Amino acid sequence: MQALFAFIFNVTMQTVIIGSGSFIPCNIKTNSCFTGQCFYDDQHRLINQQSGDIIAKFQQITGIAERRYVDEQMNASGMAALAGARAIEDAGIDAETIDQVIVAHNFGDTACNAVQGDMVPSLASRVKHKLGIKNPACVAYDLLFGCPGWLQGLIQADAFGKAGMAKTCLIIGTETLSRVIDIYDRDSMIFSDGAGAVVTVMEENGGRGIIGSKSASYACEDIGYITMGQPNFQLNGSAHKYLKMQGRKVYEFALKEVPAAIKNCLEQCNADINEVKKIFIHQANEKMDEAIVERLFKLYGIKNVPQNIMPMNIQTLGNSSVATIPTLYDMVRKQQLAGHTIYDGDVIVFASVGAGMNINAVCYKV
Repeated sequence: MQALFAFIFNVTMQTVIIGSGSFIPCNIKTNSCFTGQCFYDDQHRLINQQSGDIIAKFQQITGIAERRYVDEQMNASGMAALAGARAIEDAGIDAETIDQVIVAHNFGDTACNAVQGDMVPSLASRVKHKLGIKNPACVAYDLLFGCPGWLQGLIQADAFGKAGMAKTCLIIGTETLSRVIDIYDRDSMIFSDGAGAVVTVMEENGGRGIIGSKSASYACEDIGYITMGQPNFQLNGSAHKYLKMQGRKVYEFALKEVPAAIKNCLEQCNADINEVKKIFIHQANEKMDEAIVERLFKLYGIKNVPQNIMPMNIQTLGNSSVATIPTLYDMVRKQQLAGHTIYDGDVIVFASVGAGMNINAVCYKV
């Protein structure tokens, strides 16, 4: 019995990323594309500033100079399938050996100029179909967890693997936020589209893979910070709802809770902050992400953040929600982001925050 217990709960089994892939739309929308746009506040009042001044302040705060939007004929599941296929090819595996296809998103397949998202059948089922995976034992399911959804998918793959229920998983984050934004809301300039994916397998005694993780949900007074709401400017009483965010509230929440979650994760797996080589944080806002990492190191009594510890691509790709971390990781892993490389043996951290309000962090050894 003791031997059986040790076999079932074998803590030496670790979840290892063996492949990654991404789909980044070709349509570049620079900040200058918003010149001449009228913006309104949440009280439906015209913001009496030149659009150029609003855009300049926006870039100063967020760091975003441009973002990517999908073509009219593309949707979230289509991007997910392309990213997933690239991850499978990179991993060098037979897709029929995949035990789970986990697709994180928030709005389903939302068509251009559509009123609502389409989530039936699930995006994961659509991705499995598009990839041509015939094995019925490959379970496909969606995960809605706000922007931290892809990372929560990675955490779930780890849990299923250690429980002996899944050896190989395909985890994808995909979103078309360009189709749920209010063009009259200046916050809409933050959002973009994209998809990223990884393939994971369970390895025994390899010394690499997921070391530990931390998840939390704050759903009391914090739940309304990111919601769907009425447009800032309405014509003919439109009933459509759009993605809305209380920027200052999100900033304060993230600055308080995310560093603590990362520290808690590192402490649970006995990892030293000085061992961490890279922090892959959800690309929400450049200034906010920088402040989160600064606060994290202050929790350890360290005043100066190590150089190049935080890769970023928000400047050119914007905030694509669940897709930001996997696309960023794919770029760094394949040495496509200047100044950033990861090496075998490196300890890295993934962390995210988003609607719910949800937070998660993962400590991983390359």
